[in-house]
Amino acid sequence: MKTAATPDVKLVAAKPFLIQQDWKTYTPEQHAVWTELVRRRMPQLREHACQEYLDGVEIIGLREDQIPELAAISSRLQPRTGWQSMPVSGFLPPDAFFEMLAARLFPTTTWLRSRESLEYTPEPDIFHDVFGHVPMHAHPVFADFLQHYGKVCAALEDQEDLERMGRLFWFTVEFGVIRQNGRIKVYGSGLISSHGECTHVIEGGPEIRDFDLDRVLEQRFSTSEMQKVLYAVESFEQIYEATQEAERRLCR
Repeated sequence: MKTAATPDVKLVAAKPFLIQQDWKTYTPEQHAVWTELVRRRMPQLREHACQEYLDGVEIIGLREDQIPELAAISSRLQPRTGWQSMPVSGFLPPDAFFEMLAARLFPTTTWLRSRESLEYTPEPDIFHDVFGHVPMHAHPVFADFLQHYGKVCAALEDQEDLERMGRLFWFTVEFGVIRQNGRIKVYGSGLISSHGECTHVIEGGPEIRDFDLDRVLEQRFSTSEMQKVLYAVESFEQIYEATQEAERRLCR
């Protein structure tokens, strides 16, 4: 079995949280839960996910029949965009999280939700992290955006500025939507990995506004209810440029 590569960069804040993924310990029941989760999501996503996400699923070799080996995912991803999926022990504090993003290392949990929690889990699991996030890391512009976002946040010290940047993350990486071919398509991991949240968007539940950095940085949100407002971008270059603009404003 492949093991996770040691990062070429020297991590400080994140180092205590790095672990190895013990892939052989996943049970047949856990692999079956993964399969059910993927099969529940893919029919909807083939129609409503952005093309970059669907391409990413193929690029990283995501399989329906088994929980992914993170080292194998990284071996396909790193030559393309420089990103790796790095196993971590759980939720990371902000400084460790931003340090890893700035190094093109995506902190990835290795546990999987139970069959009783198929629709929702309060903490990210490997399904949310890999199925929801990682395919987008195969897109060069999105990959550069995410790394730059981590770099900007790692340099910030003011808590209010960090909260503003957290809103940018929420309305792009977690709950991002994009206009493609005249339709709203999803790309945020919170929409990709949740049937309920994605259906909420498809059925016209949230107000879809044009992406505007000023409004996004001030838009409050709740993590415990369906989203009321989302911001649609026209391209992934738009969120990369927005992050650069936020850097000019906040990193003074």
